[in-house]
Amino acid sequence: MLDIKKAEFLGVFVDINLLPEGGLPEIAIVGRSNVGKSSLINKLVNRKKLAKSSSTPGKTRTINYYLVNEQFYLVDLPGYGYARVSKSEKRKWNQMMENYLAKREQLRGVIQLVDVRHAPSENDVLMKEWLSHHNIPILIVANKLDKISRGARQKQFAIIRKALDMQEDEPPLGFSAQSGEGVEELKTALEEILNFVRSEG
Repeated sequence: MLDIKKAEFLGVFVDINLLPEGGLPEIAIVGRSNVGKSSLINKLVNRKKLAKSSSTPGKTRTINYYLVNEQFYLVDLPGYGYARVSKSEKRKWNQMMENYLAKREQLRGVIQLVDVRHAPSENDVLMKEWLSHHNIPILIVANKLDKISRGARQKQFAIIRKALDMQEDEPPLGFSAQSGEGVEELKTALEEILNFVRSEG
């Protein structure tokens, strides 16, 4: 299992041509606005305020880099699906996301974060289909596990699995930044992704 001893905020970027150079592997985190990406990062690296949540959901329009163990980057991509931005800004954001995900050679895989309480949104489904089409390894993480009863989990997992066209024997990874449930499993999954050589195709 991955042992995270050090994590630091490297910076924010709005131009993919200015992203960090070098060959360190990257794992990107995607999800709709306010799904809890910052909380997941903080819990994963055991730092309360390393990643900061925007007070206004959907306002974050940057690519945020976090260096972990000086060995790889966690890359927080802008939240999607927030309506209160202009169409031109949405186009600009979509282009930046696509350029990063399709062209970034250091990218090893993507954590797609969904809210376990709700069925995946249209944007969640489109993102999953897009990543699959581009042959990018995906880890579906169902966040906010502490918000539902244990009895409701399997039902919600089944809804997510069906909507995102996941394999029957491959449920989403349950996670809670509040209780810490799923942290160890996520670290193990990250280690597997980092060891996976992305196949082009």
